[in-house]
Amino acid sequence: MADHYEVLGVSRDASDEEIKKAYRKLARKLHPDVNPSPEAAEQFKDVTHAYDVLSDADQRRRYDMGGDENPFGGGGGFGGFGDIFETFFGGGGGGGGGRPRERRERGEDALVHVKLGLGDVVFGAHRDIEIDTAVLCETCNGSCCQPGTSPERCDVCGGSGHVRTQVRSLLGNMVTTQPCGSCRGYGTTIPSPCVTCAGHGRVRSRRTVAVDIPAGVESGLRLQMPGSGEVGEGGGPNGDLYLQVEVEPHPSFSREGDDLLATLDVAMTDAILGATTSIDGLDGSVDLEIRPGVQSGDELKIAGRGITGLRSKNRGDLRVAVRVVTPTKLDHKQRQLIEEFAGRQKAEGPKLAEHHQGLFSKLRDKFRA
Repeated sequence: MADHYEVLGVSRDASDEEIKKAYRKLARKLHPDVNPSPEAAEQFKDVTHAYDVLSDADQRRRYDMGGDENPFGGGGGFGGFGDIFETFFGGGGGGGGGRPRERRERGEDALVHVKLGLGDVVFGAHRDIEIDTAVLCETCNGSCCQPGTSPERCDVCGGSGHVRTQVRSLLGNMVTTQPCGSCRGYGTTIPSPCVTCAGHGRVRSRRTVAVDIPAGVESGLRLQMPGSGEVGEGGGPNGDLYLQVEVEPHPSFSREGDDLLATLDVAMTDAILGATTSIDGLDGSVDLEIRPGVQSGDELKIAGRGITGLRSKNRGDLRVAVRVVTPTKLDHKQRQLIEEFAGRQKAEGPKLAEHHQGLFSKLRDKFRA
């Protein structure tokens, strides 16, 4: 196999620009549209393969070290299965293999994790989120060119973005197409790349995105903001921004659908006599009426004080499970009063209650906070 540097006529320490210039000079002379001879086609194939290897930093390094230069990569040969299909089924023609590659590409999507408190979920929340992403280059406005300059038509492929190579095979002479090595398939070259973005049309920057998070979201939900992701290569359209929601646990409240759940500790005397109290809800104080004789596991429901539904304007309920707290330490006087009460009550002794399937799990769910 001929030495790639000798094929292009450059020294082994040639710069990328020198290699590119040498390839363009030889390609203009050996291109099948200019020189249809079989010898020129064979030389053009060797020149293109040599350029594909030496213009890629990784392949060039492996080649200089005496290794293989990406035997499955582009360059030389049949140009891949796609080129063979183009040859047999009508692809190519006129020095091209279809339309030039579009320089403007859609940007990548971005994913941001957002932490919310349970109180934010009741009515929704506004957040100003800072993200590190690709934004449009203000110097070239996405053109990739230094201001005052513009892309030029590639003189190797004639603007088609592809070149044709004639290859001898057992089936005879075959003409294949592959991306032009000079313009990378774009059909145009940029003689003066923008110095700010290095010819990419975008730069990395930190920006602030205003986000209105709807009420009713829950952990694991992913919200999509179309067009708020990264700007594309060459100033292409933005990708989308996705917000991954995480609702942090609350010390007093939990959630079941659109309902809020809480547990209220009630003194034994208040459970017997009844009482009125006030608790701090997620959106202000809530008055509770404890009826006389309330039992552990009983539920107090306050309608419309839960969470606003994600797809509706209606709010769920606040459901408060009662847990009667029995005193564990009594002084002498208190014990006398309890004993007197027990004597007057004449209650039956402890006994098994009628069994109900799922009673314990029901109580456990009500008591969770």
